[in-house]
Amino acid sequence: MNYGTLLISKAIEANDPNALLRFNIAEADLPTQGERKAFRYVMQYAEQHRGQAPTAEMVTNEVPDFQPDFNIEASYDYLAKNLKEQAAEREFIELVNGRIDPETNRQVKAPQLAEKFEAAQKSGDMGSFFEWLTKQAESLKMRTNVRNSVGTDIKRDIDKFKAEYENRKAGESFRIWRSKFDFINRAMGGYVSSNVYVIYGKSGRGKSAIALEEVVNCAMQGANVLIWSMEMGWYEVLVRLYVSISGSLGVTTATLNGVNMEAGFNSRDVRQGNLNEEFEAGFMEFLGQLNDILPGNITVRGVDDEDFGSRTLRDLKSDIIETKADVVLVDPFYYLDYEANTSKTAGGDAANTSQKLRRLAGHTKATIFALTQADEEDEKDSEDGPRELKLPQRKGVKKTKALLEDAALLIAVDTNAKEGRGMIGLNKGRDGGEGESAEIIYLPQIGVVKQPEAGEAAAAQFEF
Repeated sequence: MNYGTLLISKAIEANDPNALLRFNIAEADLPTQGERKAFRYVMQYAEQHRGQAPTAEMVTNEVPDFQPDFNIEASYDYLAKNLKEQAAEREFIELVNGRIDPETNRQVKAPQLAEKFEAAQKSGDMGSFFEWLTKQAESLKMRTNVRNSVGTDIKRDIDKFKAEYENRKAGESFRIWRSKFDFINRAMGGYVSSNVYVIYGKSGRGKSAIALEEVVNCAMQGANVLIWSMEMGWYEVLVRLYVSISGSLGVTTATLNGVNMEAGFNSRDVRQGNLNEEFEAGFMEFLGQLNDILPGNITVRGVDDEDFGSRTLRDLKSDIIETKADVVLVDPFYYLDYEANTSKTAGGDAANTSQKLRRLAGHTKATIFALTQADEEDEKDSEDGPRELKLPQRKGVKKTKALLEDAALLIAVDTNAKEGRGMIGLNKGRDGGEGESAEIIYLPQIGVVKQPEAGEAAAAQFEF
């Protein structure tokens, strides 16, 4: 069946040329020269005559090799879907066999599939071939997309709204992950799926530690977590994760300012494989029980993973789909392989990547934490010695200012591990909360990173 002819004819008969736009029909979807000429003529006529379609006689007079067919009972949606599937099939055949000019019966396009495969074999770079093949498959899939409306209609789509409301009520299409820090939950209600949250601070001030605490807390709520760690190796990340989890369980007891508190294994001893016999036995028992301890799961990509050479958003999307990730940590954002700078402006590559990361969160319905650095400032210790905790301002987001606009929440961090204290603040919240902050106990080396409870001191030297 000639779906292209039927679609154009239906648009002419119904005086609705905009239907071809609504259903995302492109000239390249049409198989014959006559249909493409008729398509161009109908669209140009509509543009010049306020959306009106030309008559059938006008079209056949202008394009003699196009013959309208008005015996049409099928819907636009049906015709458009089949037309696009046929177009994708033709494109696939061209990849495999090349393209033959029907008029001259000569090949005008070489078969790309065999050509690319042979080149990859010769160079020994099969990875690039598979990357190209994946792009072609995604392009073909996109080719079959049919858009039958623009956006969501506030009146017409009430049933669509009700269905989404019920899904959210059941927790199926919408999740809120509680923060480990109560003041964030009070201010924001937690972290919402399909959003990007940016955690930033100066170098060495605990950004990664705070982020790991948050994603561990999400995994404790049942989330599948994906961590892209582009500065730390996988072993270091796992040490931090295990210490954090053990701290939340209180496998050991520590004393701060004379107050006993639950703590975890010592990260330095775990990192160096230097736990004493008693603690090593306890640590191995803890690892053996991890399936029961952690309701969700955490997958780590470390900087030293051999298969972690490509760090594009396409790769990130693939990993999100593969791991079924609900929560994603990108540490740090500026180590991603940036998207092309299509705007040709300074910082355009980072800005384009930030925008597409936000879009990726929406498409995958994942909650994404992106880490970046704050601008450095000269600091001086106070007269009494200890450094004053100072949260970076929102204008201090370094590397890309686009994160300011694309993030649902900016979380500023400053810590002092030597003194066992820190501060977290909210500098921009799309849903409110700007200006909220809280001091925390900050002892990540033993898995204690939390808001202080009654009787606990947040700022004091800790001996261990």
